[in-house]
Order: sequence, then structure tokens, then C-alpha cells
Amino acid sequence: MMEEEVVGRRKWLSRQHFLDLVGATNLIPGPNSTEMTMHVGHVRAGLPGLVVAGASFILPAALISGVIARFYVRYGALPQVEALLAGIRPVVIAIILGAVWRLGRKAAKTWRLVVIGVAVAAAALLGFSEVLALFFGGLVGMIWLRGRAGWVDRQGFATAVLLVVALIAGVTAILALGANAARLWAGSAASQTGQPPLGLLGLYFLFIGSVLYGSGYVLFAFLEGGLVQTFGWLTQQQLVDAIAVGQFTPGPVFSSATFIGYVIAGWPGAIIATVGIFLPSFIFVAALTPLVPKMRRSAWMAAFLDAVTISSIGLMAVVCVQLGRTTLVSWQAWLLLIIAAVLTLRWNVNSALLVAGGAIAGWLMAQI
Repeated sequence: MMEEEVVGRRKWLSRQHFLDLVGATNLIPGPNSTEMTMHVGHVRAGLPGLVVAGASFILPAALISGVIARFYVRYGALPQVEALLAGIRPVVIAIILGAVWRLGRKAAKTWRLVVIGVAVAAAALLGFSEVLALFFGGLVGMIWLRGRAGWVDRQGFATAVLLVVALIAGVTAILALGANAARLWAGSAASQTGQPPLGLLGLYFLFIGSVLYGSGYVLFAFLEGGLVQTFGWLTQQQLVDAIAVGQFTPGPVFSSATFIGYVIAGWPGAIIATVGIFLPSFIFVAALTPLVPKMRRSAWMAAFLDAVTISSIGLMAVVCVQLGRTTLVSWQAWLLLIIAAVLTLRWNVNSALLVAGGAIAGWLMAQI
């Protein structure tokens, strides 16, 4: 939807610049959609634009999640929205497919890039870490794309390889740290019972926002190990309900932190959990955005960026496959997918209208 608005309709960025930002966003922890919004804001209006764009993207979802959490705490249940979700999910797959097609045509500059994208997608489907597959796809692609012509610039090659290896080492360390997060926190908080101190709650979500790669589903796996098993601040059912809220509210899935914070400690908990999980993204994007044009000017880093970008498109295709396995289980879902795909690919219908139409169609089908 963002690509459609800022590239297709408003012409704020070129498609190549947008693609570069997509690839760069996948290199840092945090929610990709939120960070892409921040990147666009930074390009348009500097640091103030970054803050305004990021806050504007996060705030509606956080407020909606907070209101739902208040309803949930008071009445002990969530609104029944499964029929709406059943109609929205196939449409979302079609929207992602449309983005893969549009961005992929621009990113697939050579047959080698196509091979890299397919290889990274295959690795992700086989169970390899998506983040490490992305980095290694970039590293291999950088060397392969430059080929013999690049070996004359040995200093540039050495600098680029050192930078990429440092990035891979840093990401590997972050992933290892994240995998052992529950044990790291257990010593200081395993004995906690009842409502935790707000400072500890904020630090926990700040830590998650600083180290978490991947989708919202990775977030929930992370929270299950920490909040449910280690701390006991949430029950398993409350976490499942938080997942549902993250799915059916607009905006980033990470806004589930608002819901969780409210359930644990009311409005103060909701605010501090939201700030904690999103704050690192503002810092990462502010540091990264100015580097992207410089990377593009370096022949070696430009090759790395091209390879990372096509790898990101491959991972987007993998998301479609993974969502399709659990979503496309009926003829109604396939029908909605086909209709939405035709509308987005042939007539470029606004994605928000498609989502709204999918929700209505899901509700109508449930009444039959």
C-alpha cells in the first residue's frame, strides 16, 4: 500500500529509491512497515519528518489497541471478528502479490539477480533464518554481480566486504541474544508476581524493539517465552487474544504491545510498552537513511544493495506462500484472492478499498 501511495500516486520517491529503502529496512531490527514510513518521512522532511511520519503511523493503531484492551479488561472478551478476518486475509495475499510483481520487475535487473532472489526464497522456505539468508544473499550477490570488473577496485571490495561481514556478525549476535532473552531476564524478574514495575516493563519492550527481526509472528513467539513462561505477567489465553488484536487492527502488528501493556498495567503500561517497542526503530532509521544514497554511490555496496533488495522481494513471496497455506483452505478464499489479484494487478484498485471489500465479503459469506 505504501509503494502504491508514495511511488505510484504521490511520486514522492522513485521506485529505485523505494526499493533501496525496502532492502535497507530489512537489515535492521524492528517492524518493517513502520520503519519504511519513517524512511519516507526522513527523505521528505529530515528528522522532523521521520518523527511525524513514524508517530502518525503508530498512533492510530496504538489508540485502537488501547481501546480494545480497555473493553477486554472490563468484559473479558474480544469482539467477534473472525468473519471479517476470513475475508481480509485472501485480499492481503493478493495485495502482497501485487507489490511483489511491481517491485520485482524493477528489482530484477539481470538474470543473476533473479537467481539470487529465488535462492533466498528457497532457503527461507526450507527453514533457514530469513535474516541470515537476506545477508548472505547480499554478500554472495555483491561478489557475483561485480565479477571480474570489480576486482580492479580492491580497496572498495575490501571495505564493502568488511562492512557486510560486520553487519552479518552484528545481526548474528543480535539473533543469539534474542533467542536467549528469556534466560537473560529470568534472573532479575523470575520471582516477580502480580503487576511488574513500569520501568521493568518498559525496559523489556525496549529490549524487544532493539533485537527483534522478522514478522509479528516472531514477536509473539518471543513474548510467549518471556511474558508467559518466564515472568507470568500474561496468561496463554491473553497472549492469543493479543495476537488476534494485532491481526484485526490497522497499522503495525507491534501495536499489540499497547494491548499487552494495558492488560498488565493499565494506561501507563500501555504507553510505556508502546514507546519502548517502537523507540529503537526511530533511532535505527535516523542512522540508516542517510547511508542508503552513499551505499548506492559505491559500486560494491550498490551491488550488495541490489542483491539485498531482490532477496527482500523473494522473502515477500515466501510470506504469500506461508499465508496461503493457512488461509486458502476454501473455494471462497480462492475466489476472493483471484478477484483481489485481478483488481490490484489489472486496474490498480486502492488497497484500502480492497481490504474493506474483503471484510464486507467475509461478513456476507458468513451469513449465508
